[in-house]
Amino acid sequence: MSGHDHQSRIGELLGRMTVEEKLGQLQQLAWAWDTGPGGGDTAAAEAAARKGLLGSVLNVVGAGASNALQCIAVEESRLGIPLVFGLDVIHGYHTTFPIPLAQAAAFDPAVTETDAEVSAREARSNGIHWTFSPMMDVTREPRWGRIAESTGEDPYLTTAYAVAKVRGYQGDDLTAPDRIAACAKHFVAYGGAEGGRDYNSVDVSEQRLRNLYLPPFRAAVDAGAATVMAAFNTISGVPAHANPHTLTGILKEAWGFDGVVVSDWTGVLELIAHGGASDEAEAARRSLTAGVDMEMVSTTFVDHGRDLLASRALDPERLDDAVARVLRLKLRLGLFERPYVTETAALTAPSAESRAAAREVAGRCLVLLKNDDDVLPLAGPAPRALAVVGPFADSGDLLGTWTLPGAPEAVPVLAGLRAALPDTEIRHAAGVSSQGLDTAGIAEAVAVAEAADAVVLVVGEPPAISGEAAVRSELGLPGAQEELIAAVAGTGKPCAVVLVGGRPLTIGGWADQVAAIVMAWHPGIEAGSAVADVLTGAVVPGGKLPVTFPRAVGQVPLYYNHERTGRPYDPAAPEVKYVSKYLDIADGPEFAFGHGLSYTTFSLGEPQLSRERITVAELLEDVTVEVTVPVRNTGAREGEEVVQLYVQDPAATLTQPVRRLCGFRRVRLAAGEERQVRFTVGADDFGYWSNDPAGVFIVEPGEIHIHTGGSSRTQARRTLLIT
Repeated sequence: MSGHDHQSRIGELLGRMTVEEKLGQLQQLAWAWDTGPGGGDTAAAEAAARKGLLGSVLNVVGAGASNALQCIAVEESRLGIPLVFGLDVIHGYHTTFPIPLAQAAAFDPAVTETDAEVSAREARSNGIHWTFSPMMDVTREPRWGRIAESTGEDPYLTTAYAVAKVRGYQGDDLTAPDRIAACAKHFVAYGGAEGGRDYNSVDVSEQRLRNLYLPPFRAAVDAGAATVMAAFNTISGVPAHANPHTLTGILKEAWGFDGVVVSDWTGVLELIAHGGASDEAEAARRSLTAGVDMEMVSTTFVDHGRDLLASRALDPERLDDAVARVLRLKLRLGLFERPYVTETAALTAPSAESRAAAREVAGRCLVLLKNDDDVLPLAGPAPRALAVVGPFADSGDLLGTWTLPGAPEAVPVLAGLRAALPDTEIRHAAGVSSQGLDTAGIAEAVAVAEAADAVVLVVGEPPAISGEAAVRSELGLPGAQEELIAAVAGTGKPCAVVLVGGRPLTIGGWADQVAAIVMAWHPGIEAGSAVADVLTGAVVPGGKLPVTFPRAVGQVPLYYNHERTGRPYDPAAPEVKYVSKYLDIADGPEFAFGHGLSYTTFSLGEPQLSRERITVAELLEDVTVEVTVPVRNTGAREGEEVVQLYVQDPAATLTQPVRRLCGFRRVRLAAGEERQVRFTVGADDFGYWSNDPAGVFIVEPGEIHIHTGGSSRTQARRTLLIT
């Protein structure tokens, strides 16, 4: 990480600290408002801070509360070492932005940088120094609730967003009053949880670990991420909290990470439940020795550290290294010089500017999945009478998972449309609840639809059933919502569905009944305004899917960058068809990764290469190839297209995916405008990591197929020969 390493100051402090004070710096406790397992003892945190036996506290809310506790640590403890305050600022502090999965749909990392900048400014003004974000767990599991907190199934896209969010949180100077330390989580392979069940086991080969799960973390570390959080899962039988291969061998030694590795909530203690430790002392020893530096909520380091040192089960140099990392974080944050925040300057609510930013970001995240007969946009001309129905039509419960206590509710879609269409008569009926089975209200919804010129149906899943520990065995709409869609669509009125949710949903049962579908995700505080912007055409949709939408849950896992199978084999078939199929369902997804429509149309030409041959030696010396793609707006209005570049190695020592995303550009074009979009590709795009535990990157001679287009289904291709 850039900046001073503060070694002399760290050495001076270490020389003055007792063993108990050192162990105390490795302890993070939870503050009172959190009622989760094992957390929320205010008195315990104050007592430990007073004795200099506490390094960090999470979930302190408000400038006054943080200053009061900080004063105890700084003014009353022997050494006056300040505390570092952490909080799960995932997609907003006061101003809630769209969930991370929605932000990924923008295919524009600038949106997540904006989120992080606004969040950092609001959080730091309230005394928060450290966020447990970004989550960069690549996942192919829509059943897993934390897919909402991820950026989807692709490592390249996730990497771009991870770097942008770290940059947004941290900026160039962590001591700045509007910046906070980022935390790359969860290290590592948490997104591969078996069956999509949260916290579950992950059995992963070394090559998949390095090619799929590790790249975003490596990029985040290279971008200066101040901290990393260990994962709850096991990695091929070894709990991530006790995994020296990943925490020390890869993260600290190979990558040179000098920041803090923090446990997840009671993650050290849970080594006992994992079967990786027989008691708390062994859990502490295994975790500290493997590379965890700070323990969140559970207290095994503090309780057993002295005995572990005395028995030589714990190396005192490892303890000093962990303490040095915690002190370095505090020094980099400038806490020794400015431990307090100015309470009168604390931001206590979203500003007009932050709301405008959240609205713009949300508009860029919406994905137009379907638009038969150009039903959308509505304002062309606007309908005289519009029905807005569904359980989420007049709901403010659109913020998504991981929102903070007291965060303002979202603007409802109904309110957004009424503001956007003041001359349209808009009538509303919920029809059904979001999860209930009572269908008595459907008749009213049908009557409202019959009296209108067009219908907007707002349906989906509530935030409460996505996020951590929110695993679903089925991915359809909850409750009686599909019955509502069938009844309203049966009126024959032009019907557009706004689909809200925190994951891909199976919509095959009703998708053909409606003319248009907009995937709105959980769009955040300005949800209704942003949805209205898109539905009325004030904002032209340009988002793309960052994750595959399956036809049925039985297809899961289903993802675009799969490996080939030997059968079925047909030399005349496109390469994307080399995958086994089901007997009882159509082949492939409902909507593919990278899919997304617009209110205009685009034509992408064939890709052109700056050269058609390159040697392995040149690639390993960082020589690159430029790929140029012409893109034209062939419609009648301005719009944005995401030009995507994929590569595939058709014959390699280790079987490679049928294609891998290696570039994307979201470009705005006026009607009739054409532009040349350029990408640069090289060794990182053509090579892969082997199964060698030491980490061996391979670039092999042979053909490389380079595909470009508007989704992962593109067939436009050029061949590069590597010799």
